[in-house]
Amino acid sequence: MRRHELSDAEWAFVQPLLPRSERGRRRLDDRTVLNGIVWKFRTGTAWRDVPERYGSWATLHTRFRRWAKDGTFERMLQAAQARADAVGDIEWLVSVDSTIVRAHQHAAGARKGGLRTPGLGRSRGGLTSKIHLACDGVGRPLAFTVTGGNTNDCTQFTAVMKAIRVPRLGQGRPRVRPDHVIGDKGYSSKAIRGWLRRRNIRHTIPERSDQVRNRLRRGSQGGRPPAFDKQVYKRRNVVERCFNRLKQWRGIATRYDKTAESYQAAVTLASLLMWA
Repeated sequence: MRRHELSDAEWAFVQPLLPRSERGRRRLDDRTVLNGIVWKFRTGTAWRDVPERYGSWATLHTRFRRWAKDGTFERMLQAAQARADAVGDIEWLVSVDSTIVRAHQHAAGARKGGLRTPGLGRSRGGLTSKIHLACDGVGRPLAFTVTGGNTNDCTQFTAVMKAIRVPRLGQGRPRVRPDHVIGDKGYSSKAIRGWLRRRNIRHTIPERSDQVRNRLRRGSQGGRPPAFDKQVYKRRNVVERCFNRLKQWRGIATRYDKTAESYQAAVTLASLLMWA
């Protein structure tokens, strides 16, 4: 096994989840292709510069795009999460946060319905994307969304939470509700706290200073401050460690993909290997 390639255990897990090939048609074997895809995103190189030992770069790109479109990477990630949940290996103390990703100039230029490249936004740092993510209590991704870098964190909170969907290996509905949610001050809003309360999800989110001042200014009409557990909040750093691990993939730390679909598939693949 070369550097940046799947281990035997990882391959044994993902192999049954790949789409079956058409009979009677010679094709590059899936393990070689997947190793080439992983190598490309771990190193952040261009498709054309992937080593020849992984086959034609066009074959790698075509199969990557096919698997991204048909949901192969998402099914793999859900299967890995389901396997962990079946043995009680998911800690449902969920942390939510976002991280900015600088977009390379190669990521710009794609068109979709007459609009600019989806999932890109312009900020003081130039073109950027943002990964909004929820991870479990040990820092493994449960769900995420990709937006432009100028998107406010709180606007994506419910989308990220609704994307949490861990299937059961046996009978039963997928698990979609955490035991507890931790977020920073960017998620301190009446709408978010109400959404969590309606679903009986406990949460630890500190108030912003302006919210504290407004509540105190209103006196008794301002209501009681929301419950806040400092010891629980200390565990929010797991989401930062999760982002650090994801960004060890250079093709994720900097976005080179023109389409949000491809970049999302790359983040899904990296997330999968954190579970496999």
